[in-house]
Amino acid sequence: MKHVAGLVMLVVVVLAACGERPQTMASPKSDAPAYTGTGTAFTAPGWKTGDKTAWEQHLKARQQNSQNDYSRMN
Repeated sequence: MKHVAGLVMLVVVVLAACGERPQTMASPKSDAPAYTGTGTAFTAPGWKTGDKTAWEQHLKARQQNSQNDYSRMN
């Protein structure tokens, strides 16, 4: 009787693994450059969507001011 119950449990576990749904992304992946923006209102002040030069300047300023531990310690 124990062997039958164990076999039934094994079959249930094996069949449960077959029922997994495919895991896909909710939205399609965008291969657009980062400076083109996302089209939302959550952008840095002073930056215009599609302005690559301003995007690069904002990144450099953020890296120097808030992410540079040496400049924060002095």
